[in-house]
This record gives sequence, C-alpha cells and structure tokens, in this order.
Amino acid sequence: MSTQQSGLYLDKGPMQTKKSVSIPIWVKAIIALLPALVFLTFFTIYPIFNTMIISFIQDFAWQDGMGSFAIANYLRQFDMATNVAKWTEYFNEVDPGFTFIPPLKPIFTLNNYLYVLKDVDFLQALANTAILTVISVPLTIFISLLLAVSLNSIKPLRATYQTIFFLPYVTNAIALGMVFNTLFSPQTGGIMNQLVVAFGGQPVSWIHAGFDQEGTLKLSKLSLGFAITVQTVWTGLAFKILVFMSGLASIDKQYYDAARIDGATRGTIFRRITVPLLSPQILYITITSFIGAFKAYQSIIAIVGVDHQNFGGTDGRMWLTVVGYVYRFRNDKLPVAAAGSVVLLIIILLITLVQMQVSKKRVHY
Repeated sequence: MSTQQSGLYLDKGPMQTKKSVSIPIWVKAIIALLPALVFLTFFTIYPIFNTMIISFIQDFAWQDGMGSFAIANYLRQFDMATNVAKWTEYFNEVDPGFTFIPPLKPIFTLNNYLYVLKDVDFLQALANTAILTVISVPLTIFISLLLAVSLNSIKPLRATYQTIFFLPYVTNAIALGMVFNTLFSPQTGGIMNQLVVAFGGQPVSWIHAGFDQEGTLKLSKLSLGFAITVQTVWTGLAFKILVFMSGLASIDKQYYDAARIDGATRGTIFRRITVPLLSPQILYITITSFIGAFKAYQSIIAIVGVDHQNFGGTDGRMWLTVVGYVYRFRNDKLPVAAAGSVVLLIIILLITLVQMQVSKKRVHY
C-alpha cells in the first residue's frame, strides 16, 4: 500500500521544520513595553492619581493598616468618623485601656485649592520659581550650546574637557552645595568676595543671613538669587552639553564645507546651519529644563541648608519654591501639599503644550 493510499503524508526533504507561529505586531509591542509600563504605573501614574485624590479631600489623614491608596484611607477615616460607637467598641475589645478619639470627617471639596491659590507663601513661591526658571533656563541652554560647539571644533584634549564639564552630572548635589558654600563664603577671603574686591566692590554675605561684619553687605534676595542661579547653571551644563555634542556629531559635514566655500562666517554658519539642525535637541533640552527648573528644590537646599523649612533670608522664605512649599506642608497639611503639587503639574503641562505648539514651526527634523 502506498503512502498516499494509507492517508499518510511525509515531507519530501530529509529535514522537517516546524511552521513558525505568527504573533500580531500589537502583541509584540505590549511585550516590549510591559516592563516600562509596569514601572510607569507604579512609580508615576499611581502617585499622580493618588495625589489628585488627596488634593480634593479636606482633613485627609492616613489610617493604620490601609496602605498608601488614598481611597482606602478615605473610606476608613469616613467610617471611623461617622460610626464612632462601633469603633469605640472595637478598640475597647482590642485594648481596654485605649481611648478612641474619632478623626475629623473627610469631605470632597475644592477648599484645598482655594487655600493654595490664596496663600501668600504659595504665590511668592510660584513667583520665585518663575524668576529662577526664566533666568536659569535660557542661560544654561545658551552656555551649554556654545561650549558644545567649542568642544566639537577642537581635537586636542577634547575628551579631557568633556570629562571636566560632565563631572557635575555624576556628583552628589549636597557635595556640590558644599563647594558653592565655600565659593560664596561671606568672609573677605572667599573666592567670590576676592573677585568682587578686585573689581573695586564691597564683600557680600552671599548666602548667610546671620553674617554681620563691618564693610560687608548683608544678604539680600539679589545676592542669594545670584548664588542659586550660578549653582543651577553650572550643575545643569553637563547633561545639556552631552545632548548637544551627540546632535553635532550627527550633522553632515558637507553643510559646513559648502558654507565655507560660499564665504560664510562662523557666526552665519552657527545661526543658519548649526542652530536649525540642532533644533530637535534644543526643543528637548528646553522642555526638560523648564520642567526641572519648576521643580527646583535640591539646588536651593544644597546652598541654604538641609532644613526644608529654610529657604534663605531672615524669614526663611526668601527663595521658597513651589516644591519647597509642598515639602513644608506634607506632614501637617497633606491635602494642601497635594493641591500645590497638582497646581504645579498643571502649570508644567501648560508650558510643555505651548512649547510643543511653537516647535511645530521652528523645529527641523
């Protein structure tokens, strides 16, 4: 009986291969993105959602054994505040010597946002943050772009210079703060004061409110703001230079050769070729810099001190930022702190949307 007659079909070739299973492209995309989605869900989306819930609850408080999920804590607190007899009996059974004090009844309201938007400290923090952002971001981008172009045009010791400018990025912020504390020492022997005196000025108590010495100018918002700006610009250069250097490496050298043949100057080449072709990197740096500047906290604490209640000046609020405001209320008035952080999130989103709309006409890919 032949193989065909018996109903059996054998491969003609000596080797048999299994047919590959076709996986839809969307399944492959989910598998590839799953690790990142898990991290984003637990460490970004969940905290934002949780914070938004807390910001709408007045007199919110964490409850023992309910974890960090805001809704669960709200339900437990609401039940304890409305069913006092039940919980009093429960605690008497668990611990007869325990005196149950019912928590405040939580309610959903906009009062936390109204408090924040009317609070003088928050408005001052918002103004301080905006000032630091408007000054430090353009300065950092402009200086880092010039340094990247300069480093790209030299060959000797290029790697050494890149390492020097990249060091602040891998250095602890507190260690950098100690360096700038020394740099802006109020003593006449301080580096910045020596520089000021060399140009005929008076020594300045740059960052120390309590320093009082004859002939030395007392701390002011301008002097402290100058020190914070210098420190912010310096620490922000490293990453931006790295991004611009990678962008410069991808530009075709034929553009520069053609421009030189046409007799273009270095300034013209920079404005007409380098900047337009680096526009995607400039957009990325601008957006991330604005986000980072509006979240300014660590750079100020590194200079004025580790106490989050102190932001310079005799009142400790001279350069209070929005994030600093949130930290001040996170223990005593958590819903207010949550409302302040949500307002900051909305401001950052609006600025990012505006930048994305403007970039559609000015960014060349």
